[in-house]
Order: sequence, then structure tokens, then C-alpha cells
Amino acid sequence: MPTYTGISSEAFRHPLDRQAEQALRNLPGFDLIARKFVEFVYERPQLVYLMGNTIQVGPRQYSTIYQMFRECVRDLDIYPEPTLFVSQDPQANSYALGQENPYIVINTGILDLLDEAEIRVVLAHELGHIKCGHTILIQMAMWAMSAASALGELTFGIGNFLSQGLIYAFFEWRRKAELSSDRAALLVMDDLNPVMSSMMKISGGSIKYSHECSLQEFIRQSESYQALDEDGLNQVYKFLMYSGVQGTMLSHPFAVERLHYLRQWAVSEEYQQIRRGNYQRSPASGSVNVAAKTNENEAEALRRQIEELQQEIERMKRSQ
Repeated sequence: MPTYTGISSEAFRHPLDRQAEQALRNLPGFDLIARKFVEFVYERPQLVYLMGNTIQVGPRQYSTIYQMFRECVRDLDIYPEPTLFVSQDPQANSYALGQENPYIVINTGILDLLDEAEIRVVLAHELGHIKCGHTILIQMAMWAMSAASALGELTFGIGNFLSQGLIYAFFEWRRKAELSSDRAALLVMDDLNPVMSSMMKISGGSIKYSHECSLQEFIRQSESYQALDEDGLNQVYKFLMYSGVQGTMLSHPFAVERLHYLRQWAVSEEYQQIRRGNYQRSPASGSVNVAAKTNENEAEALRRQIEELQQEIERMKRSQ
């Protein structure tokens, strides 16, 4: 499998991902909160929880998975190596978070459902999030949703950041970010089929009846889904489903849509150039593309804001 020494995430990042992230970062004051708030409030407690309640993958724990993981880290030229955890959860799911100490969590549902090539796809996909620096905004999106739910109509000076419009923008960006990570998986695999089959199985695969699932039929389903756009009303329905008007907002595009975008890129000249070694490189080989650090004055100001927010929450709890 190919190794992309020194590759920058900008070499494979989907343009819709770039556009959606720029829209978020253009919000006044958002960049500071996105880069620092989650570091103080979310990342460390989550790491403590994972260390206490999951299995940390290594040379003597899930050694086969660890070897595949290290190869994916090498192929995408990511440094330092993130931490990998396996969580006992039958849901076929995985995620990547963390800024100072990036980490990936993969559920046992993934390990049980997918074959080794498809597990490699999942690992490469999550590493793509880390390579692209997505994890900060993913954490910020998670915080925004939980904060909006906990605070309700309360503002504490941050109400402007928790508007319905911002939450919608978060979800729109998260969906587009998946397209970049799908590209990272294809680069690592250098084979479209296991990437597509992993999407199919996670969508509705069965361990017992996997032999009755056809990748070609799933591809045809993807083409039929795209054809729905010929009816303008169907486009409206798609928008309503993604935006949560008819239920919960979706953090991922539909699998058939992801498959459509990836198949397009797989035959593009851009992809072929990367495979030949003609790609944009990072300023430093092996660097993880994360946001630049905030200066100490900004960090200290944010710490004070967090303390004030926590004090106000406690005060209101006592007054109830």
C-alpha cells in the first residue's frame, strides 16, 4: 500500500469541507472558543474515562489492529501517533477526538462486522479526521449541542454562539468533513472496493447474512438515490432530513451519497496525481494539521470566562 510522505491534508481535502469550515471560522470570536474551550472542558475528562473503561490498543492488546493502525499512521504521515482505544459497544461506530493528545475510539461492533481490509478503512478514515484537524471542531460541535441542551434559554454571554443557525452550521460542516476523511481512507487503501463495502456494511450489514449483500447492488442504489434529485420535491425532502426538520440533525451524509462523491474522486486527475506522488506537502513532514496555538493572554481570558460561567451555573442551581 502507498505511503504519502509529507502529505498535507490540503492535498486531499474536499472543497465542500473547506467551505463549510471557513463559514464557521468567520463567526466573531469562534476561532478562540473552538481551539481552547474544549481543551479545558472536554478533552482531558474524556481521556480519563477511556483509560478507565476501554482497552488501549498496543503491541500486546489487539496486536493485529495495532499493526494495521500503525501502518495507516505511517501512510498518512501523521505525527505524533494518536492513541487507539477499543470500546465494548455493539453499535458499528468509531470516532476521533483530541487536540493535544489526539485519540481514536473504535467500537467492538466494527471489529465484529467488518473484515480486516474494511477495519483498515475505518482506521484510515478516523486518522483522516486527525490529519485534517477536524477534531477540534467536532469537539466544539459536541459541546455546543450539550451546552444548548443544558442551558436552554440561558446565555451567560455566549448565547450568540449557541444559536440555531450556528448549530445547523456545525452539522453542515461535520457532514462535509466526512467527505475528506473518506478520501484519506481511499488513499491508504488504494482500492475503492473495501471503502465502499465498509460503507455498505455499516449502513445495514449483517454478520449472519453478509454473503447475501452485493456491493454492485449498493452502488446501483447510490445511483438511484442521486437520480431522485431530478424531482425538485425530493431535493426538499433531503434538505429537511439533513437539517433536522423531520427529526434529529444528521452528523454524517447518507452512505450512498458518500459513495457517490468518492467514486467521482477515484477517477479524477487530482487523485491520480496524488498516487503518483505529486501532492501538496506539509511545512514539516509528519505534522498533524491542527489550529495554531492561542497566545497566553487569550487563553487566560478564556479560563476566566469558563470559571465565571461555571460559577453562574452553580449559583442558579442553588437558587432553584
